Amino acid sequence: MTSSTTSNSADAIYASLGANERAIVDKVHPGWLRRLFIHVIATKMKLQFTGWLQYLMPAPITLGLFLLVGLVYLVGLHTLASLLLWLPLALTALVLFDIVTCRFRIRFPEPIPKAQTQADVFTLMRSRSSCRSYQTRALIPEHAQALQDSINTHLNEPRLGSAPIRLEWVDAPITVWPVVNGRHFLVAIAPAEYDRTAILDIGRTLQKVVIDATRLGLGTCWIGPGADHRSVKAHLGDRFDEQQDAIICLCAIGYRSWYTPMFIRLFNAQMHHRLPLTELFFSDETFQHPLPTEREPWLGFGRNFECCQWSPSSYNGQTTRAVGKQTDGGLRFDFYAATASRYYAAVATGIWLGNWEMGCDALSVKGDFVHLSASARGLTAEDGPPYYDISWVSR
Repeated sequence: MTSSTTSNSADAIYASLGANERAIVDKVHPGWLRRLFIHVIATKMKLQFTGWLQYLMPAPITLGLFLLVGLVYLVGLHTLASLLLWLPLALTALVLFDIVTCRFRIRFPEPIPKAQTQADVFTLMRSRSSCRSYQTRALIPEHAQALQDSINTHLNEPRLGSAPIRLEWVDAPITVWPVVNGRHFLVAIAPAEYDRTAILDIGRTLQKVVIDATRLGLGTCWIGPGADHRSVKAHLGDRFDEQQDAIICLCAIGYRSWYTPMFIRLFNAQMHHRLPLTELFFSDETFQHPLPTEREPWLGFGRNFECCQWSPSSYNGQTTRAVGKQTDGGLRFDFYAATASRYYAAVATGIWLGNWEMGCDALSVKGDFVHLSASARGLTAEDGPPYYDISWVSR
């Protein structure tokens, strides 16, 4: 294959990638490394979007264990080999069980999870976790209507910026990874021309819908790089304009299933860790001094700090930071992104803002989001990382 052919192939793959993936590729230099990186991404996406990768991930380990048992047998340790054989056999049985129940959906029916109608917003934000395996049933009309009402309500609330954002509802099995059996999705769309405030608005708005869904007893999962944008665009049809729109992220919504592939169970366990508050909230812009969240005047925010700490983010990256300040007018929190990510970090900050706003409403703490210049924040220059996004000012 000639250099020109390789370049054309890489350009074609690049054009098919989503805005988030293109932003990652754009950071790679020189050209030959960029083209190689594009092909690596394409290979990974091809494998993960076959729908089989979730089930085949344990295969190398299982095969290795079978080889180990064979070696132990060959050296004459027959009894030990017989004992060890049960481990790869058990893994094989689990994989087959996952394939039958999740891939081919041969399973016993499951009940609809109970709603959390009496739970406060902090309990909902703290208890909510990513659901990556869903029941095969469709949403009942009552839940579908409640979700549509939630979408309309939060989209019509005042936004941080002026750019239009959309949450398009799709009732179809969009190709995503590693989520299995998802059949209901919200697709978050912003203008094709990059506007970071629009990305913040998407995270903030969609997170409010996610919490409403949690109250209904529904499972949700934010999906960024795990979505096949060709599949998304095919299902959106004329609701998506290549020249005007950019797909920012998806959110799967449905009834959580007990039948979950082993790989996803292990994946979920790895995503449960959270950084301590001392590494998320600070009292200075150099992020050297943790904010004393358990002392006045910060104590009045109660569980607001915790609800931000447990906010979802891409691969649990926890890329958002906040600086608390006492001013003549009251209290102020400046929100920053810890990385230069143009999309994922901005969505994560937007989710923080949504949780922060819902928490303040629950605590009856009044305040507004405002964008302040570096000088208004007492800084002489705007260097990063971290990168400033927006502030919340009490009133």
